[in-house]
Amino acid sequence: MSGMLDTLKNSWKIPDLKRKLLITIGLLLIFRLGSRIPVPGLDPTYFASLIEKGGQLFNFLDVVGGGSFKSATIFAMSITPYINASIIMQLLTIAIPKLEQLSKEGEEGRKKIGQWIRYATVILAFVQATAIAVSLRGAIISGLNVMTFITVTFTLTAGTAFLMWLGEQITEYGIGNGISMLIFAGIVSAGPKGLNYLIMNYQAGKLGNDFVGILSIIGILLVFVAIIACVVFVNQAERRIPVQYAKRVVGRKVYGGQSTHLPIKVNWAGVIPIIFAMSIMSLPSTLFAFAAPSTNTGFIGFMKNWQSHWTYSILYALLIIGFTFFYTYVQFNPIELANNMKKNGGFIPGIRPGKPTSDYIQKVLNRITWFGALFLALISIFPYIIVWITGVQGVWFAGTSVLILVGVALDTVRQIESQMLMRHYKGFLE
Repeated sequence: MSGMLDTLKNSWKIPDLKRKLLITIGLLLIFRLGSRIPVPGLDPTYFASLIEKGGQLFNFLDVVGGGSFKSATIFAMSITPYINASIIMQLLTIAIPKLEQLSKEGEEGRKKIGQWIRYATVILAFVQATAIAVSLRGAIISGLNVMTFITVTFTLTAGTAFLMWLGEQITEYGIGNGISMLIFAGIVSAGPKGLNYLIMNYQAGKLGNDFVGILSIIGILLVFVAIIACVVFVNQAERRIPVQYAKRVVGRKVYGGQSTHLPIKVNWAGVIPIIFAMSIMSLPSTLFAFAAPSTNTGFIGFMKNWQSHWTYSILYALLIIGFTFFYTYVQFNPIELANNMKKNGGFIPGIRPGKPTSDYIQKVLNRITWFGALFLALISIFPYIIVWITGVQGVWFAGTSVLILVGVALDTVRQIESQMLMRHYKGFLE
């Protein structure tokens, strides 16, 4: 932690980095100000009551947006349509050969794919805004008609489009990945609300009386710190496979012969498996909440409150494990990696080049991914474990939020560090 603070302090001494930091802070302030502007024609109080019935997915969207979703502001949908569009495009790039070839055509290819992601973001944002306007029409003050429909959908879509532009400006002129920084700012801004909710539970006696309640709060905060430490450790952890390059003699010069390593990260997939699993698992309760808002008995009542049942947590964890393996294999290709090593004269000591190398890398990847997948599953169901133990609802520092916070913080510090090294400034690396 002190190393991160030293990096930020030293970067403030460099004019160019100081300018980038100020731009980033200024754009994030614009994001937070926009999160207070309400959508015309919506009743925020009634809208929030409907959102409460939507399940964990809506709660997560509200945390990511820093409370914008339940407050029915112009940034209510946050940047989630952009994230969904990016994930869809990434999967299509793997599935469609032409898109895969385009992604390998350098800067021009990436620009074209980026433009398609922007178009897809606007389309998905409009579809999501339409679903919100129709499903939550009870929150529209004057009722759903053509004018209110256009006002709500266009305002929400424009809000997402503006956030997408804001994120791109941060990426280009500021520090860090703009989209990630917006999500980071939203989650951080939800922190005081979560802490206040914890205090309210203590005052209501839900955490125990007097001394026991104080111990419960201290215990929850200590668990929170422990989770952050575990997430940092797993995010940084990697298995290093030694790689040796054979010597080549070209004329009078000798090339190669050096030793290096192939790093395989434990958490290669990041938070994407959690987002996929959350979207799928939240769909049934969300649909039943919108289709039958007044029915709370029988099968419909069970599905609306499915998230409190133990079967939900088990299926949720299994989906996360499955998506972790799927996304890791999409991102990491052992066969292509082994072929590239063979072409460049590289080999793993004790392993023959070609198929034996790819099989060995696949075996190591499988073992590492199992650990990462189980860790993601455990972190994701952590809020439910806290509820079962303490009875406290609405733990804002859910595993997903911590994963995002830690990942963005580490990536941003690495970028600042690289910028300082480019300017021959060592910072905390001295």
